[in-house]
Amino acid sequence: MYAILDIETTGGKFNEEGITEIAIYKFDGHEVVDQFISLINPEKPIQEFVVKLTGINNKMLRNAPKFYEVAKRIVEITKNCILVAHNSSFDYRILRTEFNRLGFDFERNTLCTVELSQALIQNQPSYSLGKLTKSLGIPITDRHRATGDALATVKLFKLLLAKDDKKSIIQNAIKYFDKRLEKEKLKNLIEEIPTVLGVFYVHDANGKVIYIGKGKNIKSEINNLFIKTSRRSVKIQERAISVSFEKTGNELFTRLKYYLELENLAPKFNFKKKFKHAQEDFNNDNFLLIDKGREVEEHAVVLIENNQVKSYGYTSLAYQENNIEILKSVLTSIEHSEIAKTITKNFLNRNKVKKIVRLES
Repeated sequence: MYAILDIETTGGKFNEEGITEIAIYKFDGHEVVDQFISLINPEKPIQEFVVKLTGINNKMLRNAPKFYEVAKRIVEITKNCILVAHNSSFDYRILRTEFNRLGFDFERNTLCTVELSQALIQNQPSYSLGKLTKSLGIPITDRHRATGDALATVKLFKLLLAKDDKKSIIQNAIKYFDKRLEKEKLKNLIEEIPTVLGVFYVHDANGKVIYIGKGKNIKSEINNLFIKTSRRSVKIQERAISVSFEKTGNELFTRLKYYLELENLAPKFNFKKKFKHAQEDFNNDNFLLIDKGREVEEHAVVLIENNQVKSYGYTSLAYQENNIEILKSVLTSIEHSEIAKTITKNFLNRNKVKKIVRLES
């Protein structure tokens, strides 16, 4: 569970700033499940340059709650969550400073979307929130206001989770929290898994993925795995501490994600499938396959260039030719292109996707 936040402050000397606005979105890796948004009276004047930047002035905050009045809500919504922010060291420092003034130790694990973006979306001209979201086609409103920036960070973080094909974000998060889980809690965890088309991951006590499964109903697939009595199933059950999942939205993406991540993660208890690679080329060298995504108005896109499956992922952008570079930034590169080509070619021989868009050579 993540608490994705943005904080606006008065400006001023280091560790003497006060919070003027805060927005926190509790995010389960798939959707926002809770939120807290509030102006805050910092009980000190706002620096003039900050007023010009954010539009928040002292008069607006006169009747706003003071920090101590919202502190309990902030503790509650961030409990057992990893704090996520664009430049998280700043937001976390400001929060800890405010709580220290109240005599309370506020401690949370953090993730920084600047650092994650630099690792997962390389060669961007800038990693500032405004410029990065613009280059990726992520809409952002109310720039330099807590709500607008936090919502943009939610969308960016969702994209980063999708591009994290080594599952390092999720596995690191599980290392922090899931060692505390006891085996009897596994049943409750499975009950929270939805009945959707997707891929699921079984983790051990160190957060490592030890088994990957897929299905039209992943809840049913996980239940089946945990009631089997085969030797391999029992070993998985003995080591399983947590289960995470990803909705895929369509059958082609389910197959691609499943087989590509078997290659990337090499889980201990999966049998490795040997592929007879497709010998035939696609009918066109350069095109996009577009299918339904995980949500309404989201598209699942596979990019084929020079007759190779280069990348895949999700976007809310309607396809336009001048957006192809944006699409390339958003999509996840595929290392095992021969496997991806075989899966895609076999799928297209038996099924249809919603739309095929040819690209100019």
